Amino acid sequence: MRVAVLSDVHGVLPALEAVLAEPDVAAADLIVLTGDMAAGPMPVETLDVLVALAGRALWVNGNADRELVEVARGNKSPRAVTQWAGERLRGDQVELLAGLPARQVVELGRLGATLFVHGTPRSDEEVILVDSSLERWSEVLAGETAETVVLGNTHMPFVRLADRVLIVNPGSVGMPYGRGGAAHWALLDGESGAVSLRWTPLDAARVGERLVAESGFEGIKEWVEEYVTSVYSDAEALRVFAKMEGRA
Repeated sequence: MRVAVLSDVHGVLPALEAVLAEPDVAAADLIVLTGDMAAGPMPVETLDVLVALAGRALWVNGNADRELVEVARGNKSPRAVTQWAGERLRGDQVELLAGLPARQVVELGRLGATLFVHGTPRSDEEVILVDSSLERWSEVLAGETAETVVLGNTHMPFVRLADRVLIVNPGSVGMPYGRGGAAHWALLDGESGAVSLRWTPLDAARVGERLVAESGFEGIKEWVEEYVTSVYSDAEALRVFAKMEGRA
């Protein structure tokens, strides 16, 4: 089985469409969506495209998906784009997001039992990083039996071992940190055991122009400037996330 992993689309429909058009994604046996799909400038349209994948898609809940449901049910979000997006979801989309599981497990041949989550196996908000200590990984993975763990949340792609457990973060389709001008995803091959981090080139200016033209979010120009036409470096993101992880 070949599995394409897409994470953190964040309502950036042009990036999602570009990734879905990739031959290896189109030919994949399964597409796993590891959370935070719609909290962004084109939430309704993004969910419609993903729902159309039907049985080819396996969904996992993300913290931003949960926040959209909370907004749709009357709560407030500190993030303007999340508040705006949650207020625009249809009832069927709210129901879909509210029912997403926190984890999915797939048997993937040489990759073994593969666990898909958003943040970590114990929380959709928890941060774990490529340079987190083995002690930290041991704490996060305590009690888990999966041979491979795939997670998102931090928007930065990496592959590493943590005491014999293979860890994969595909990076972010819609809001990448580190390398700009691309949508990040991953391909897992159960037959060979290979894991490849992929990136789909994007014309950031054109993506931004489309979002400005089609979104309707009142802060879309500023959002595009921060997350599309410019990108936080991996060094900047790691410094912020390291503090969230509890490092000095």
